[in-house]
Amino acid sequence: MRFPLALSAKIAGHIIKHRLKRTPKFAMVLQLEPLHTCNLTCTGCGRIREYSTSLKDMMQLEDCLGSAAECDAPMVSICGGEPLIYPEIEALIEGILEQGRIVYVCTNGMFMRRKMRDYLAAVYAPTLEPKLEELLAEKLITEKEAAKIRASDSSGKPVIRPSEWMYWNVHVDGLEYTHDLIVEREGVFKECVLAIRMAKILGYQVATNTTVYKETDMAEVEQMFQYFSAMEVDGHTISPGYDYDAAKKDMVKRLGKDPQEFFLTREMTREKFANIEEWGQRFTIFGTPVYQEFLAGKRELTCTAWAIPTRNIAGWKAPCYLMTDVTKTKGHYPTYAEMLEDVDWESFGVVDGEARDPRCENCMVHCGYDPSGALGTCYESGDNWKNFKYNFGARPAIDKAGLQVEAHNGCTIGKGHLAEAKVAIQAEGECCDSKPKPAEETAEA
Repeated sequence: MRFPLALSAKIAGHIIKHRLKRTPKFAMVLQLEPLHTCNLTCTGCGRIREYSTSLKDMMQLEDCLGSAAECDAPMVSICGGEPLIYPEIEALIEGILEQGRIVYVCTNGMFMRRKMRDYLAAVYAPTLEPKLEELLAEKLITEKEAAKIRASDSSGKPVIRPSEWMYWNVHVDGLEYTHDLIVEREGVFKECVLAIRMAKILGYQVATNTTVYKETDMAEVEQMFQYFSAMEVDGHTISPGYDYDAAKKDMVKRLGKDPQEFFLTREMTREKFANIEEWGQRFTIFGTPVYQEFLAGKRELTCTAWAIPTRNIAGWKAPCYLMTDVTKTKGHYPTYAEMLEDVDWESFGVVDGEARDPRCENCMVHCGYDPSGALGTCYESGDNWKNFKYNFGARPAIDKAGLQVEAHNGCTIGKGHLAEAKVAIQAEGECCDSKPKPAEETAEA
């Protein structure tokens, strides 16, 4: 099967239950942001600017778990910020799993190996030695870290364990050079690859999460999918980059860049995603084939942002993950039910090519439109069969061509985005070393 049977059955059962109850609006995925603190400043991310006055604030664990129960979505995507910075992330994941929900941990990958070492230390037994030796052989852990795992006595500590109900969802926007450029730090792609490899050895499910921008080379994205397919990654989420207000402001004020040179228009999105349906057959792309048709420009969908609500330190964010509206809504609500009731959902999205709100004009992102394909809000004959066949069909074969992809094409081979600066600094240093020594130093010699 393309996706684990238990997961597909849970989501299908959730939809059927609410269809039978004739529930007009209900949550499919909760995007939970327990904090907005992050160790990276990715180009195109507006979170740090939008919540700049509350970056150190965090949701209480009880509020996080209560929010998941409140909207009762079968899947919770824990994002942020960087969720692995959240002090109680282990207990949060464990608590959501105990509620019977699917968990996606959306991470930049920089702290994954540390969390997996914590897991190994908590469950260590001599029978784990072959795994440790494999990790050592591939230089995924050091001898010092292995010794610490063996000597640890942390069996009672909450840890992030492998589970059929949990995915690491790792942010990767291209191969090494491109990804490190977008996250504005060299070495991040390499760490992501090491973390993904370690996770697969230990039995975790792993997905990647990619945003496509105006300058994105889609041939490179295809190579990236091939590369991670060869690594036996379990699936991929991909979505077009949208010029929402907070991201545009960050780009202008922090980077001095023109957002129009970075984000996609609706027409550009359709050009970029022209081959998405073919990719959906070759790779395990998360999302419905109906949404893929929409991205490729073969059909229209209406926005169903209420199906993927966002809960963060300020409350339930309205109307969607990318927009905090303060003209037509309160912006943030104390409860999911109040948000559903109060927001005029018909004022947002694009219908028949016309944007109901000018800020929605270029949006085709998954959090607004992917659930539309699953819920049949723009039903066409055959949609249900398409979704069933896609979700319960055979899993695409591992792409062996991915073994030939030169993924580490940036700082690993001295061609990172800081390469010119490093060469200049090195040259300056060599120049300084070659300068004549002062007369007093010569005399002392």
